[in-house]
Amino acid sequence: MLTRRSMMQLPLAAALPAQQSGSSWYDRPMRWAQVAFVEDDPGNYSLDFWLDYFKRIHADAACLSAGGCVAFYPTKVPSHYRSKFMGNTDPFGDFVKGCRSLGMNVLARTDPHAMHDGAYRAHPDWAAVDAGGKPRRHWAMQDYWVTCCLGPYSFEFMRDVTKEIVTMYDVDSVFSNRWHGSGKCFCQHCQANFKKATGFSIPKTSDPKDPAQRKYIEWHQQRLFAVWDALDKEVRAIRPKASFIANSGGGALSELDMNGIGQRAQTLFADRQARRGLMAPWANGMTGKEYRSTLGKKAIGGIVSVGVEEPYRWKDSVQSNEEIKLWFSEGTANGLRPWFTKFNAKVIDKRWLPAVEEFYNWHWKNEKYLRNTEPVARVAIVYSQQTAHYYGGERARASVEDPILGFYQALIEARIPFEMVHDRRLDAATLAPFKTLILPNIACLSDAQCGQLKAFAARGGSIVATGETSLYNEWGDRRPDFGLGELFRCSFAGKIDTRMQNSYLTLRHPHPLLKGLEDAPRIINGTRRVHTRPLDKALAPLTLVPSYPDLPMEEVYPRQHQTDQPECYLGGDARARTVYFPFDLDRTFWEVLSPDHAKLLRNAVEWATNEAPVVEVQGKALLDLTVWRQASSMTVHLVNLTNPMMMKGPYRETFPVGPFHVFVPGVKPKAVKLLTAGTAAEWNAERGGVAVTVPRFELHEVVAIDL
Repeated sequence: MLTRRSMMQLPLAAALPAQQSGSSWYDRPMRWAQVAFVEDDPGNYSLDFWLDYFKRIHADAACLSAGGCVAFYPTKVPSHYRSKFMGNTDPFGDFVKGCRSLGMNVLARTDPHAMHDGAYRAHPDWAAVDAGGKPRRHWAMQDYWVTCCLGPYSFEFMRDVTKEIVTMYDVDSVFSNRWHGSGKCFCQHCQANFKKATGFSIPKTSDPKDPAQRKYIEWHQQRLFAVWDALDKEVRAIRPKASFIANSGGGALSELDMNGIGQRAQTLFADRQARRGLMAPWANGMTGKEYRSTLGKKAIGGIVSVGVEEPYRWKDSVQSNEEIKLWFSEGTANGLRPWFTKFNAKVIDKRWLPAVEEFYNWHWKNEKYLRNTEPVARVAIVYSQQTAHYYGGERARASVEDPILGFYQALIEARIPFEMVHDRRLDAATLAPFKTLILPNIACLSDAQCGQLKAFAARGGSIVATGETSLYNEWGDRRPDFGLGELFRCSFAGKIDTRMQNSYLTLRHPHPLLKGLEDAPRIINGTRRVHTRPLDKALAPLTLVPSYPDLPMEEVYPRQHQTDQPECYLGGDARARTVYFPFDLDRTFWEVLSPDHAKLLRNAVEWATNEAPVVEVQGKALLDLTVWRQASSMTVHLVNLTNPMMMKGPYRETFPVGPFHVFVPGVKPKAVKLLTAGTAAEWNAERGGVAVTVPRFELHEVVAIDL
């Protein structure tokens, strides 16, 4: 059943300063621009160039560097280092006035992660200290010191800087970058405060089994939120419609609790600026889903760097235009409002300018179809920061994030629209839109969380789970048995194989779970397996072929060709179903991308969901598919990921795909448009919905259905 909730839209009021356009400005901006000053920018850049560019691209908000490690305005706060190139100028203030003349919202950017040598000499206790008791020089700039974010530097110095900025300038809020520190700090303030709060000394280990480390994880988050709340209070006291916006958040590996962030932030900006290494092109869209999981309907932006984001820090670099447009398209398709960032106000390489201008003008032209009210998805992946913290520890990327990435890739290949859900938001209201929840090795679940998932199943919800899901409590302590054992239809047999070599799965045909594998007698297994005992004698569609030698070659043959040990448990009925794989199917899929594993993951979700899909798309290509509602329309985004550079960028060029047949059930359109083609679409009413022909397109097409 598709819900029809709507959200009031604020007027654009583009010619007026934002704070005059209503009680809250946060939902107004749709296209963001950021100019991050470097110290020698004052006197060496063209303000007129930037204002003309902002106007041409219809940017309606800007983020501008103000202060912190370097001040770009005439500060009077002691120890606040001013750019030595400023003289009597005010580059930040000039930029603010210029943007306001265009009717733009403005954020003041601060960066407090480092301080100049003069500030350190005056306040050596502001510096971060390593485990050996040594103050930390900045790793990239030896004239600077790394600051401690949890002590007086934040609560006193950055308080005064923040108050000065919002008092002197007409800004909507303060956006603080790198505000949360640079690793564990052992300064006198941190040691004293941690000891007082917990009775422990700051641990030098990161092992989550260490009681002191568990306390530190809690204390560190509480202290960071105290900084956030203190600075937010100061901003609101001066400008009631403004706030402190901390650059924070992310997925399971994020250090700061996303649920706490969602409760505080009026808006937020996803800071996954570009691909690096083996990052998939859908990663920017994934960030949008992660942020939305706790911010709900609040406006969220997606920061896109026009430069390369590799560890070598080529900050004056330029990405290919196709890669820039890909990142914008992925973010927009997944609910992020575009934000481009340019480091250095002096434009050395101008090749990026046309790509941003082209995308922003398309975005402006189609804005009414991009002001989303809610996603239309019946499936959601759960992610768990407590599993990362207390179970994953130093191996969290492999044991916690990789299973999520594997399921994410499988759902994209299956063309199943989906959202993400934070494990601390498993209440009935949050889960109401979803028919199926996916638990990719969500090892740590409290009794209360297990109760919420059981209640979801009792209301008719389906669950697909893998690995060690629910085998540990919220602190990472292993239970005697699964917390969700009754749903899984099995119990824990007391052993976990942490690395399987040369193991297989026997396929017991026929079963819907094995669709597309009818000609396969067996397929490869995963690499990590939980030993289980079935609660009933139902025949499983997958059974274990135990590991056998893989060398020497003469010994490579199975000692047991077949067993009755289930490697998949199915439960429930037609109303609510469960699928549990007691091994790392999703993680192994992400590592080796076996098409057999992709089919199992797809089939499990389709069988568990057991209802008509929210959209059907026919035609060959790899697409990221999302469906949205707006106030009086629906949109179906198709992002073309079919590219030889998909799994390791950047895109050099795009390769057109199509045509496609798109069917959306349960809607009665007045008109249907193709936003990228800029034309009316060919469509027919059929099967109680609408069928649309999408011709060949390059990167991103949007089917817009006026209701």
